[in-house]
Amino acid sequence: MLRRILSWVLPAAIAVALLAGVLPAIADFSEVWQRIAALAAIEVVFLFLMAAWNILTYQFVIMAALPGLPLWQAFLVGQISTAVSNTVPAGSAVGIGVTYSMFTRLGHSASSVGIAAALTGLWNTFVKLGLPIVALAILAFRGNANAAMVGAALSGLAMLVIAVGVLGIVVASERLAAAAGSRLGAAATAIARPFGRGPFLDWDHRLSAFRERTAEVLTGRWGWLTATSLLSHLSLFAMLLVSLRLMGVEAEAVSWPEVLAAFALVRLVTALPITPGGIGLVEVGMTGALVLAGGSEPAVVAGVLVYRALSYALQIPLGALCWIGWRIAVAAQPRFAPTGSSHEADKLAS
Repeated sequence: MLRRILSWVLPAAIAVALLAGVLPAIADFSEVWQRIAALAAIEVVFLFLMAAWNILTYQFVIMAALPGLPLWQAFLVGQISTAVSNTVPAGSAVGIGVTYSMFTRLGHSASSVGIAAALTGLWNTFVKLGLPIVALAILAFRGNANAAMVGAALSGLAMLVIAVGVLGIVVASERLAAAAGSRLGAAATAIARPFGRGPFLDWDHRLSAFRERTAEVLTGRWGWLTATSLLSHLSLFAMLLVSLRLMGVEAEAVSWPEVLAAFALVRLVTALPITPGGIGLVEVGMTGALVLAGGSEPAVVAGVLVYRALSYALQIPLGALCWIGWRIAVAAQPRFAPTGSSHEADKLAS
């Protein structure tokens, strides 16, 4: 019980300490608010249009990984799982569970949903690891590279090579997939035995079957998955850049490659789920990086807060509205009809 309480209290305490303790020490919030309040109506509309586009681009990623998925289902499930990820401890893991439950409720097979969750998570990680390399290359070309960026880029490159290599080996080799499944099953059995669960003896066959279905999906859709993942991340970066420019962070002070470097570095560092949605960590980390790059403190804080309001805070009420719509739909129709992706995955499984 104490552990569960701490899992909620500690992340919240970290977020509050960073937002209420660190950010006000960086900039005068009265000046920050003045900059935000000075936004023209057309600028506010433009920012919300960018936020809507950013939300839409992530639905393309899910649709790429789950063939036959309609846009409305991707949006509904994606917004609810994102809202959960942004509000609860270990939100990413809980969000995956919500996604799995809802998609199977909508008629998609468990195997196709599992493959989609694995692939979207992997490709999201690949882009996070690769962006610091791209940012470093651009900064080096312009003569602005620094030690922090070099370290992040090299770390990201090493992890990216390892991750891609492991994925390639597992997908390409049935023998290695079966061996990995056996070892994972043995590890899960050892962990679960004290709790009276297990043994898990068939994970070699399960991972081999998963490998076959994953390879089938990747063969036809890896390019689409890569393109949509890049589009999603770059749309998020564009929203940050526009927010900063509208708040007065000029290109002469912080160039777009420096903004990309800060964006990539913070995205990489906050991949660890310390607080829900990286709340507090993203704001402070991004502000610190951009101020060190030469940005005015009030302008940078204002830009980062506008960006986070659109990319993080907006998702929570939107997800709540989608949840209400989901409950109404479930009440009206107890069970949804199977979809094309379910049929395709079942054929692969057989």
